[in-house]
Amino acid sequence: MDITVIGANSYIARNVIYLVKRQYKDVRLFLYDAGPEQIDGYEGYEQIDILSGESVRRMNLCSDIIFMFVGKTGSVNGFKDFEIFIDVNEKALLYVLNEYRSQGSKAKLVFPSTRLLYDANGNAKEMETAKGLRTIYAVNKFACEQYLQMYHRVYNVQYCILRICIPYGTLISGASSYGTAEFMLGKAGKGEDITLFGGGNQRRTLTYMGDLCHMLLQGAFNSKCLNDVYNIGGEDYSLAEMAALIADRYGVGVAAVPWPETESKIESGDTVFNSDKLDAVLEYKRQMTFADWIGKQGGK
Repeated sequence: MDITVIGANSYIARNVIYLVKRQYKDVRLFLYDAGPEQIDGYEGYEQIDILSGESVRRMNLCSDIIFMFVGKTGSVNGFKDFEIFIDVNEKALLYVLNEYRSQGSKAKLVFPSTRLLYDANGNAKEMETAKGLRTIYAVNKFACEQYLQMYHRVYNVQYCILRICIPYGTLISGASSYGTAEFMLGKAGKGEDITLFGGGNQRRTLTYMGDLCHMLLQGAFNSKCLNDVYNIGGEDYSLAEMAALIADRYGVGVAAVPWPETESKIESGDTVFNSDKLDAVLEYKRQMTFADWIGKQGGK
């Protein structure tokens, strides 16, 4: 099997590649990103400019699976850097989709999407999308999901959209998203209290990186996960519950701080994923709990 990974130096991509190298010996990887080399030193890498048609034409899109990990994340900064967000998050996918057509590819294109398409519904199902999108990034991701559906309908591009809530942890030392859990650990590791806007009552679905990578790959390999949208599940925690576990491990406190005005206006509220659709297909048993993962960290 051949797998193309676009955005091979990104946080999730590096973990996916790591897992493939260790558990799927019959897979050949074609790796692409903007950097001069693949961060972890893997072979099969080529530097590309994702916003150049000439550069994108050099990519092998006739593999069995394409992972599209290219993206610019962020909330408030999307308003200021809207051109970069539109270029990297939307135009990049359109360049790939048009080259996919030109090469006559029949690959399944796997696209990681985001919790930010849901808006404070508390039990997010796949069809409940585009409700009150609050950031440029959320609009970018929703647009990309629509592009994939359009290109499937018009040009028979094969795709699988897998929405992710809050990933944590890593299979690779030093590979971090600087996300919610890592922010809290960073504060606690320096002996500082963990701060939460408004007290942290918002609930989230947490997924360990190892489990996330397994589900991304199994979803990619499974012929039933095709031309549809799926939530990747995990555990339901409030931000305050997350902080309390970490604070106890490191012997620090948790402090509520007032919401900054801008952040309060883009906060999406509770996002608890209903992942019944994907779980029924994959029947994957998650290997890590958040509490166990915290127990493996440094601490006091």
